[in-house]
Amino acid sequence: MNNTILNQIEVSVYEACKLQISNLSHEQEGKAYAACQFRLNELKIICRTAKITPKKTGQFVTCWKRNEAGITEPFSENDQFDFLVINVSKENSIGQFVFPKSILKAQGILSTDKKDGKRGFRVYPAWDKATSTQAGKTQSWQLNYFFLLDEDTDFNQVKTLYQLPK
Repeated sequence: MNNTILNQIEVSVYEACKLQISNLSHEQEGKAYAACQFRLNELKIICRTAKITPKKTGQFVTCWKRNEAGITEPFSENDQFDFLVINVSKENSIGQFVFPKSILKAQGILSTDKKDGKRGFRVYPAWDKATSTQAGKTQSWQLNYFFLLDEDTDFNQVKTLYQLPK
């Protein structure tokens, strides 16, 4: 999978918000999820593209790294990044989740001294209808960090998600 969605967002959204990608590096092991890291102006971004799975609502995404021993482990609250950005698409819809490190920690996705994080999780874009109570709860908090790429994209919302001045 390539970074087609990220390229579309860069041209349609980032440029309008005066955000510039630099220091882009692709992660070979995460190629199936278009895994990469980059700077967005001064922000440090970890980026993935989620995948639609056949039997469950939402999309699945991985978010792990290899430690010095070569073992996969979840990202940690001590890792140097500002946002985990997850690109999603389905048919003609494209969107992006912009999760700040603090919410990933609060939701148990990042490892802390007290608890192991997750190597992968599901995201529920606005166009998905949650089919379980847990999926509904997850979608409810996740949509606070989501924007839809369309002719009505709210650039002020995007700036708010990236914690930029409007």
